[in-house]
Amino acid sequence: MNVLVINCGSSSLKYQLINSDTENVLAKGLCERIGIDGRLVYQKAGLDKEITEADMPTHKQAIQMVLDALVNEKTGAIASLAEIDAVGHRVVHGGEKFAASTILTDEVLAAIEECNDLAPLHNPANLIGINACKELMPNTPMVGVFDTAFHQTMPKKAYLYGIPYEYYEKYKVRRYGFHGTSHSFVSKRCAEFLGMDINHSKIIVAHLGNGASVSAVKDGKCVDTSMGLTPLEGLVMGTRSGDLDPSILEFIAQKENLTLPEVMDILNKKSGVQGMSRVSSDFRDLEAAYDEGNELAINACEVFAYRVAKYIGSYVAAMNGVDAIAFTAGIGENTSFIRAMILEYLGYLGITMDAEANKARGVDTIISTPDSKVKVCIIPTNEELAICRETVALL
Repeated sequence: MNVLVINCGSSSLKYQLINSDTENVLAKGLCERIGIDGRLVYQKAGLDKEITEADMPTHKQAIQMVLDALVNEKTGAIASLAEIDAVGHRVVHGGEKFAASTILTDEVLAAIEECNDLAPLHNPANLIGINACKELMPNTPMVGVFDTAFHQTMPKKAYLYGIPYEYYEKYKVRRYGFHGTSHSFVSKRCAEFLGMDINHSKIIVAHLGNGASVSAVKDGKCVDTSMGLTPLEGLVMGTRSGDLDPSILEFIAQKENLTLPEVMDILNKKSGVQGMSRVSSDFRDLEAAYDEGNELAINACEVFAYRVAKYIGSYVAAMNGVDAIAFTAGIGENTSFIRAMILEYLGYLGITMDAEANKARGVDTIISTPDSKVKVCIIPTNEELAICRETVALL
């Protein structure tokens, strides 16, 4: 099967065309600045990127440009749209309604729309992309793969908040967790790579990127994760604050004469390591500033690593042990000094790091020593491939 994987944002769209039999990427790219001016980036396997500046007033025009590029006579990856057997869509929030990927019927789309209040920036954009694809490819089956689905196996003790129960009953205020597609893919790949039986395993996945989260995966099922009702909870991230005292919102609002939405904007977009360091949310910039002795950059990196280590420690307790820890995503896969800082806190688990192996970037690698009591590894995530696999499994 050829599966077109679509990941729609409010003004962007990422895509990959994957042959599910070989799992080779036939073509990939993105559409940027949808509704502003528009840019299509397209790359067929084995060829250089092509960049086209063109008006994209809506996602429908963006998807049409993607489809046109895929069947282009000179650089297209397929001869006709009939060769696209299915489309797999990333959907950020499925609430409690979806504990697994599902075929996108009209009833399912209506249920996804009911979750829009839980992800007002993401779900509406996801639905726009789905509806545009359905209009342009009405006879092609569509599948929704939910960021929250993998975490729906969490027990109540992990997802309930210490607030009046009526808010859960009325509004479903609870921990949902995100990056679920990545956590699912990486935990399975980690067990496979280490020769473990995932049905009898305790794995902690540290998905560390601009958005970052940690999950506890016991016997192949998520039992806890660091993000909450929204992706703001948990770790200090690129621009998100992560966990903090809720009273800080009122305190800052009063001191700075800000509205609640304005404070939330600060916590989501101007905080994290960027706000702490005054340098950047990009760890390449932070590492350079760290090496130069920039005190604020040093603080930001140390806070980030410390928070990750604390979450890992708490999930060791939650599972009463751990067999393996997997680092993934942009920072987890590529930033060796952050991995080393995190592992310095975990010596009590009998973990010893192989400094030479820890220099690896973006490849499946064991970075703990052979005598380490817990295996630690780098496992590159591949959310697009995970969406492809989920789509094929359903169809």
